[in-house]
Amino acid sequence: MPLNIRNEAVNQLAEALAAKLAVNKTEAVARALRNELQRLAEATPLQARLRPIQDRVMSRPATGLDADKAFFDELSGDL
Repeated sequence: MPLNIRNEAVNQLAEALAAKLAVNKTEAVARALRNELQRLAEATPLQARLRPIQDRVMSRPATGLDADKAFFDELSGDL
């Protein structure tokens, strides 16, 4: 089934990519879609990217101190 691009901005993007790659618009769109699908498949989920940071924070011993308003005011210089 053919793909009809009726959005002029998308059409211009496809033309610009096709010109840079020296291919026709169909090939440019195919490459763009393949590349985006590959990028999404290889992307590391946010939870996995944050896990090392969370582990590092949780490895610190608890101080037993309350982080109250006065504490944060002192940190920010009473801004």
